[in-house]
Amino acid sequence: MKSIKNLVTGGAGFLGSHLIDSLMESDEEVVCLDNFLNGKKNNINKWINHPKFKLIQHDIKNNLEIDVSKIWHLACPASPSYYQSNPIETLKTSFLGTLNMLELAKKLDAKLLFASSSEIYGNPKVHPQPESYWGYVNTTGIRSCYNEGKRIGETLCNDYKRIHDLDIKIIRIFNTYGPKMNHNDERVIGNFIYRSLNNKPIIIYGNGLQTRSFCFVDDLIKGMRLLMESNYNKPLNLGNPYEITIKELAQLIKSKTNSKIDFIYKSLPDDDPMKRKPNINAAKDEINWEPTIDLDKGLEITINWFKNLVEN
Repeated sequence: MKSIKNLVTGGAGFLGSHLIDSLMESDEEVVCLDNFLNGKKNNINKWINHPKFKLIQHDIKNNLEIDVSKIWHLACPASPSYYQSNPIETLKTSFLGTLNMLELAKKLDAKLLFASSSEIYGNPKVHPQPESYWGYVNTTGIRSCYNEGKRIGETLCNDYKRIHDLDIKIIRIFNTYGPKMNHNDERVIGNFIYRSLNNKPIIIYGNGLQTRSFCFVDDLIKGMRLLMESNYNKPLNLGNPYEITIKELAQLIKSKTNSKIDFIYKSLPDDDPMKRKPNINAAKDEINWEPTIDLDKGLEITINWFKNLVEN
């Protein structure tokens, strides 16, 4: 009988561990794959001894022999501080890791969901960004290892789908936040909350007028699961289209944490996009998905989680 196990690569990371929580709470079998360069065992500790959970420490740049029917391929450093510190390894993870997972999917005739990113749009000239937009990407900049890694991952997925008739899903993830974020990985919400709670000044790059849109992690996971069970096989944006400037975000977090800290302004990093907002019409039409948790509520949940982290 065909195995019904889920394989989650990068399962000890922020998104991977939330996906595992959701799958386990649905009474599914889950294999978590992680090399723990960025993932944390604390994120999955509560499942370690569960009979339907298995943890494998493994680098996806190497082949893997396992029997599963669904592959959720999330493994790749997503924070600029991580992927820029070792860009060649980031590219190798994106290409070789995705190639290995596609080969496994082909061998097992398994479904595969590839976690791509809004970074494939680069510093977009079209706003908001629909899936039909090819992007405006610097191929030689300091962010290129991640942007181009995700783009080549999508290319591999589409070629395997065309040539081997595999059931492959591609999600383009826009900025996501929530509990289990790593405070020191430079992702803006976790960084701002942690600094505010520890009475450290918030660092804003540029003039703070660049915009982002932030999706609460529970909403994103719902979208991922809906897509995996759907018949839709084109790239799909998943994100919250509510747009806010970084300066407004900093002021909001400062207010919600009752902090008296100051803002410090520093030069904008190279290739930092000025705008980022998803067009989610396809997600609404194809999988009946849109975010339900607004930024106000999501920030309160995330701030409370960080407060517990700081206090303990």
